[in-house]
Amino acid sequence: MTETKAKTKKTRVVKTKEKKDGESILRMRVRAYENKILDVSVKQIIETALRYDAQIRGPIPLPTEIKKYTVNRSTFIYKDTREQFEIRIHRRLIDIVSPTPKVIEALTNLSLPSGVEIDVKMM
Repeated sequence: MTETKAKTKKTRVVKTKEKKDGESILRMRVRAYENKILDVSVKQIIETALRYDAQIRGPIPLPTEIKKYTVNRSTFIYKDTREQFEIRIHRRLIDIVSPTPKVIEALTNLSLPSGVEIDVKMM
């Protein structure tokens, strides 16, 4: 008697909460070249928002953007050899549900390390 195992794919279902009428969301996309600096700044943003009792969704890690560049090593004799360089851009997404003016003011006064870029959008 032989047993066969059925191979099943595990699918991950992510449930998103529906946006209620009159509910505003402050969506912050944080970008940096170094992931350690990015994680420190995201932690600082979350601690500031939680200090004012804001409801937070995230941080959600977004795919890392990789830009690759190929350059000639030499211009004359070793023209066929190449060097490759890459830049990695790490990104995180943070949603703050129904932000109060105190939360927005605290986040604008927040000083983050250099090299961290934040895009803020009201939805």
